[in-house]
Amino acid sequence: MDLHLDAFSGIAGNMFLGAMLDAGLSRRALAADLAGLRVPHVLRTRRVLRGPIAACYVTVDVPRARPARSAAKGKRSAAQTQAHAHEDGHGHGRHYDEIRRVLDRAKLAAPVRDRAHAIFAALAGAEARVHGVPVERVHFHEVGAVDAIVDVTGAAIALERLGVRRVTAGPVALGHGGTVGSEHGRLPLPAPATLELLRDVPTAPAGVAWETVTPTGAAILRTVVDQYGPLPAMTVRRIGHGAGDDRPGPLPNLLRVILGEGTLARHERVMCLECNLDDLVPEHFDHVMDRLLAAGALDVSIQHVVTKKSRPGFLLRAICLPPAADALARLLLEETTTLGVRTSACDRLVLPRESVRIATPYGRISVKRAIRPGGTVDVSAEYDECRRAALRTGLPIREVVRVVEETARSHLALDSRRRSR
Repeated sequence: MDLHLDAFSGIAGNMFLGAMLDAGLSRRALAADLAGLRVPHVLRTRRVLRGPIAACYVTVDVPRARPARSAAKGKRSAAQTQAHAHEDGHGHGRHYDEIRRVLDRAKLAAPVRDRAHAIFAALAGAEARVHGVPVERVHFHEVGAVDAIVDVTGAAIALERLGVRRVTAGPVALGHGGTVGSEHGRLPLPAPATLELLRDVPTAPAGVAWETVTPTGAAILRTVVDQYGPLPAMTVRRIGHGAGDDRPGPLPNLLRVILGEGTLARHERVMCLECNLDDLVPEHFDHVMDRLLAAGALDVSIQHVVTKKSRPGFLLRAICLPPAADALARLLLEETTTLGVRTSACDRLVLPRESVRIATPYGRISVKRAIRPGGTVDVSAEYDECRRAALRTGLPIREVVRVVEETARSHLALDSRRRSR
């Protein structure tokens, strides 16, 4: 299943969770999975209207006195969900290390735990950069920490339960010109941590002076979105609306999610960089290829050719996404003997794929999974990691690859059975 996020009025953690519930996520299954956190909380949902549109509104009650909510009630404000770098650890909150321990001890499916860890790592990293402190010093306000733990883990559960394998999103609407309160005074909008998390993310003015994107919402975007752009080609199956507060604005304060079946192979624009080489020492090819791949090349190939004056030579070709083309062309001019680089834009069809790390008899090893036409799934073990395991164990590499790929297929079958329940 593909998921598209339409954040025309922004995004917050509870808005994402509400939209996924509205799109068909079982509330009972969500509550059962969240119970594995062993964090005292009560998840409350209700139907509300935002403008003319019905939506699901989610709140998290904590069994202790709650501080006053911000003006942007219904979205976690920066004062509540934004981590704060306390020098003395005051505020009865949770440090990032403690939240990691909560997730480690929680009874959660491995993909859910891994995704929740990734979202919190993004959030804590942004806070650390904003406040100029080490990540381990990042501190979350007490109630905001519980809200964020539930929202983040709930988001990971929703993606797993609904079988989402690819996430796209349109431009994210940002409020600006206003301020939001925090334990350390007023902060400009967008909140500093939110803006840090939205680096390289397409945004659009929301036309309002209140918080439309919270740090938790931005961390979810940063972690789960595979590509930004318009609604991709898909057969729409489910639509959900998650509500924020009922605030005046040009559009209802909602997050819309669209679930559907996309075309199996997606179209993607790439750049092809080529150069002919007839005087580069072949021993240097390995170094050049490694540098190209490290700089963003999607693929690098070298083939024998006959160049002008019947000289034997090589054609070096690198494929990359458009933003990386200039850097790769410069690298080719620096690292090889070529006097020019040919560039051309082309489209390619890409099958859905993902890289996952699985537990094997030889330790955790990365495996690439790709979906073929007809729905069959191919698994391919990461060669370098299998080679290290073969050298460490003394086994033939073909045996290591066979065991790793069989283990991956077993994991895939188990995941499929879990989602079908």
